[in-house]
Amino acid sequence: MISVLQVVDTLKLAGLESVAANYANLLSERGVRSYLCSTRASGPLAAKLARGVQHLDLRRKGIIDLKALKRFVELVRREHIDIIHAHGTALFFSALATCFARSPRLLWHDHFGRYLTEQRPVGLYRLGTSRAAGIIAVNEPLAKWARESLKMPADRVWFLPNFVLEPSSKPAVPELPGTPGRRIVCVANLRPEKDHLTLIEAMAHVHQRDSLASLLLVGDHANEIQAAKVKERVCQHGLQENVFFLGSRNDVGGILRGCDIGVLSSASEGMPLALLEYGVARLPVIATAVGQVPEVLAGGRAGLMVFPGQPTELAAGLLKLLESTQLRHTLGRDLNQRVSTTYSATELTDRLLRIYGVVTGSGVFRT
Repeated sequence: MISVLQVVDTLKLAGLESVAANYANLLSERGVRSYLCSTRASGPLAAKLARGVQHLDLRRKGIIDLKALKRFVELVRREHIDIIHAHGTALFFSALATCFARSPRLLWHDHFGRYLTEQRPVGLYRLGTSRAAGIIAVNEPLAKWARESLKMPADRVWFLPNFVLEPSSKPAVPELPGTPGRRIVCVANLRPEKDHLTLIEAMAHVHQRDSLASLLLVGDHANEIQAAKVKERVCQHGLQENVFFLGSRNDVGGILRGCDIGVLSSASEGMPLALLEYGVARLPVIATAVGQVPEVLAGGRAGLMVFPGQPTELAAGLLKLLESTQLRHTLGRDLNQRVSTTYSATELTDRLLRIYGVVTGSGVFRT
């Protein structure tokens, strides 16, 4: 039986962390000995780990914490870990650990959503991936970066899109602000690359035509500077009665059921889980054409797309959806069908297991 250790920095409610936790749970169901390590801090997602997943919370302090490193290496050796599956910047701690636990294969999962707005140090990532047996990328541009900039052999780079789990039952709708039938929701932590400022500008245009339209912002405010900018922009446009900050929530599914339109205004994206969550909830979507968004929305057939940084275009799309119940129904249905078929947890877990088979050289999971 193969043993796999997912490694993340934290278990906060965010896309990368959700992917790692979901894979840990799904692999456990497939008979894999499944482990998850949060190197810096635990978080709400720890409560969602399946009983069969062993969780190690290191709470490491600083870049190099020798006590945390020792505990990590001891786990790898004691449990005979075959694959260390590192997500995001957990790559560097994981790569260091392989210097002391030489048997496991290191696999890096690149989720970087800011690739259009931020340059990463190529030399540092080459060093980190020099011990990696392969790289998984959540979109094609990141896969290309792995091949061309990190010089990872093409047959050791895989594009693997994200997925979300469909709930076994319909989640309860919590009490929400705004007028039913006019609620727009954006699930995105308040960070610069999510470009909430453009979204607020768009809402100012929308409000001129539809005074009942409201925007619900779901996501943490860890970036205090950006959060302050967004709140200031809301006040500048007098939208305090139309834009609501719900913060980080663990009932996102219920919130989406109580809303009418999903929106993403990002300047840069990897593979946004929010877009898939909108599809599960049958929400019609308008999003910026960045990252893997055009692929998820089938080039515009399963949702409206606009260029980033264009508030008037975004507003026009939002108004188009607000004014047509039929269009909302059609796009919500089409996105739901696409997410259910193309981005199913079963299919993508199968693909991950085949990657594991290649990485270990066992061929056990090849089709």
